[in-house]
Amino acid sequence: MGRFARAGAMVGALGLMASLALTGCGDEQKKAEFVGAAAPSTSASAETAAPVAPSGPPLTVSPADGAKGKPVSSEISAKLPDGAKVSAVTLTAADGDRVEGRVRADGSSWVPSTPLKYGTRYKATVTATGTDGATSQGTSTFTTMAKPRSMISSGLYLFDDKTYGVAMPVVTEFSPGIPKKDRAAVQKRMFVRTDPPQPGAWHWVDNGTQAYYRAPEYWKPGTTIEVRIALAGIPLSNGRYGNVDRVATGKIGRAFEMKVDNGTKKMTVYEDGVVVRTLPVSLGKKKTPSSSGTMVVMEKKESTVFDTRDDPDPANRYVTEIDFAQRLTWGGEYIHAAPWSEHVQGRQNVSHGCVNVSTANARWLFEKTKIGDPITITGTERRLAAGNGWTAWSLSWSEFVEGSALPVPEGGAGPAF
Repeated sequence: MGRFARAGAMVGALGLMASLALTGCGDEQKKAEFVGAAAPSTSASAETAAPVAPSGPPLTVSPADGAKGKPVSSEISAKLPDGAKVSAVTLTAADGDRVEGRVRADGSSWVPSTPLKYGTRYKATVTATGTDGATSQGTSTFTTMAKPRSMISSGLYLFDDKTYGVAMPVVTEFSPGIPKKDRAAVQKRMFVRTDPPQPGAWHWVDNGTQAYYRAPEYWKPGTTIEVRIALAGIPLSNGRYGNVDRVATGKIGRAFEMKVDNGTKKMTVYEDGVVVRTLPVSLGKKKTPSSSGTMVVMEKKESTVFDTRDDPDPANRYVTEIDFAQRLTWGGEYIHAAPWSEHVQGRQNVSHGCVNVSTANARWLFEKTKIGDPITITGTERRLAAGNGWTAWSLSWSEFVEGSALPVPEGGAGPAF
């Protein structure tokens, strides 16, 4: 038996999203919002070339001939003779529309480049060539299921034609969260391709509401990241289905990094590896310490209002206008202008967890940073909690790959195609 041996319709289950109970000096704790992008077009490839006349034994194709009610996430596979390789796959709808797709790198199946249509009949033809040059062919006609009523919510934090910092992880979200037993099946449908090529891996947050993709080191400046979260129609064990495919292609800009040392109460700013400025800061006081770890800029607001009147501690309740705010955690930690603490910046921690800088320095940083730029804080009383923001870089590479639902080759996995 050769490769290309089974179809890839995925099964998973989702649980409820858990909210964070973390303190910050910013506004109310914020949950992620779901975003997406239009599906890309895919040109025909060698895998979808017209099949040739067979000269060998017929192939058994999956989905099976005559199958009904198949998920629109179905992949095409076939049982191959030893040593044989797939030379062509065609998939055509009853109306004559041809579906493009690609064979997985491991040869296990052929993945349509867009979701199949609900309630539609398809004909799949797989052609394989043996070591002796003989060709084998198999066909299958199957019908997809009607559109389901119950679907999950999913999200992708990446936008077409946007430029991000070198620490921008690929961030996916699920509501309800995905239990551990189902994550491998879902992860097999989350595709990432980078140019120039860089290995990477997925990591799941414990409650299953988020998964991050990153490389062993920060992305190379100028990298293009192409993502497809192909969940449309995936059947889940709780009776729900994946809602949509989400795709986007983002770009990575120059290398810009911020490092904050609580011992010196200074921020050192690097651009392309060169120190460009050192800024005095004031971090969180002992009752509301800043988080130590590597975070990334998730959101930027030139002007906003921090309203913490719902904080259980009366001492932490306030309403304050803030300039040049850059969100670091969902729990409310920001870099922002704090003119009221300029006299102690560089000497004393007085914030509610944020990184306080002068108005002039906050404006300078705001004009320089991009979403996805990293900031590492060290020496505080609290460790950054997993999932409190885009925490993909708060772990070492060896720790990060432990959160993958699938085995990760040493050094990271390449693209699935």
